[in-house]
Formats: sequence, C-alpha cells, structure tokens
Amino acid sequence: MSIVPGTAQYSVLVAHIAFAFVAMATGFLQFVDRLCVQRPAMHRMVGRVYVGAVFVSGLLAFLLIFYIADYGRALSFLVLALAWLWTCWKGYRAAVRGKYDEHRAWMIRSFGITLVAVSARLLVPVLLITYLALHGFSLPDGREGMVEQVLNVNVWAGIVVDVMIVEWVVLRKNK
Repeated sequence: MSIVPGTAQYSVLVAHIAFAFVAMATGFLQFVDRLCVQRPAMHRMVGRVYVGAVFVSGLLAFLLIFYIADYGRALSFLVLALAWLWTCWKGYRAAVRGKYDEHRAWMIRSFGITLVAVSARLLVPVLLITYLALHGFSLPDGREGMVEQVLNVNVWAGIVVDVMIVEWVVLRKNK
C-alpha cells in the first residue's frame, strides 16, 4: 500500500481503521447473552452502532483499494469489503423483519468477517512457516520476497479460515 501520512488517503485509512475498531468492539458486546436477553434496547442500540461502523468502514475500504499496488491483495480487500457489507446488511434486514434466528446467523457471519482483520495477521507466522516448508526451507526470492508473497495471501487465508469457523458455528447452532 502506498499511503503516506498527511495525504487524503491516509485520513481515509485512519477513519477506516477507527470505524473497524468500533465495529470490532461493539460486535464483541453483541454476543454477551446477558445484554441480549436482559437489556434488548441496549442490544439494539449497540447493534445499530455496529451496523453503522461496518457500513462506514466498509465503504471507506472501497476507496483504499485503489491504492493497493498488488492486484491479488487489492482483490482480497475488495472481496472482504463486499462480504462484510453484504453479511451485515442481511443481518440488519433480518432483525428489522423480526426474523431473529436468521438475524443471529447473519450477524455471526458479519462478525466473522470483521475478525478477518485479526485472523489474517495471526496467520502470518503460519503462512511464513508454510512458505518455508513448500520451498525446502530456502528463500528463493529472499526474505523480502517471502514476506511480500505471504502478505499477498494472508487476507485470503483469513477469509477462508474465518468463513470455515463461522459456518461451523452457524450450522452447529441450527441443529
């Protein structure tokens, strides 16, 4: 990413990160059963903050994609932003329509997509070891090349891992 402090793109990046942080913090609160059951009005209010934060951060992500030099990385962020907005929208619409089981399933999916920002980074050491193992523990492109290749796939890996975990959770709850 070629975003330099002091530019308009940098301000967009900071706003994207700030709203994503709000989404992450409020998203965790939404899964506190005590809040959902004992304080439904609070759950709805925090939920609206979550949805608003996702939509602002997700839309800002579209602007940032144009500043990602690598096509594969840019595409991973585009897919991530679309999935984030779509799953959140589906969850919100289900709640408005009173379909609370459907709402819960879509919001679990949405929060799983929110957590890709974390899981993609947590997967980097695993991806580095995988890279080394697949290349006979040598560095054909040097250390910088290895890191570059890992950072080109870590978001994809985060999406795949999170979707697998989330769908396991959603399907398990629907039994």
